[in-house]
Amino acid sequence: MSHSDWIMQFPGLSRLPDDIRKYLTGQSKVIDIPADTIIFGPGKPPEQLLLLLSGTVRVQKTSEAGREIVLYRVHAGESCVLTTACLMAYEDYSAEGIAETGLRAVAIPREVFDRMVADSPEFRQFVFMAYSKRMTDLFAVVEEIAFRRLDIRLAQKLIELSSDQDSIQTTHQKLAVELGTAREVVSRQLSEFQRRGWIEQARGIIHILDREQITGLATQ
Repeated sequence: MSHSDWIMQFPGLSRLPDDIRKYLTGQSKVIDIPADTIIFGPGKPPEQLLLLLSGTVRVQKTSEAGREIVLYRVHAGESCVLTTACLMAYEDYSAEGIAETGLRAVAIPREVFDRMVADSPEFRQFVFMAYSKRMTDLFAVVEEIAFRRLDIRLAQKLIELSSDQDSIQTTHQKLAVELGTAREVVSRQLSEFQRRGWIEQARGIIHILDREQITGLATQ
């Protein structure tokens, strides 16, 4: 991939006027980030906007009591809504972003972001469309945590993580972080699923024994 080809992965940017597009690609750079890198964290100001070309970023929040919750994930072709919000508001991060896989991304420096937002209606539209979509997703997370039964959400997560396989490599703590609850609550619910004969548990592995029953609960 040449230095400017990345822009074709983002339709909203590929339609920029030639001079603006050349400025954006000329001032940005493609970077590689190893898996498990902490990309940003609470109390630190954003220095750049990352547009993800490949890989996955997990954005999570830790409470004062130490409980973690996954807010959302950033995938290829997306940007981080928290970074966008902090760049626009000139605020520090309030959550943590971690590379779940090796990443390739386009880094747009803060000063370039500021100029593009001020001078380019097309760039502003790109930024705010991505922002509004992610905010809708975040409200869905809040609604799930506040109103949906944990057993249904856990069943949905097991189906999602299994990817049609019969075994899932995960821990009770990781599932608790995904669902925004305590590990003990997840452990109790998994024990109930095991009592029903739906799953079998081993160290770090959950074996699905009755996918039909779990799927039935997940679709309620």
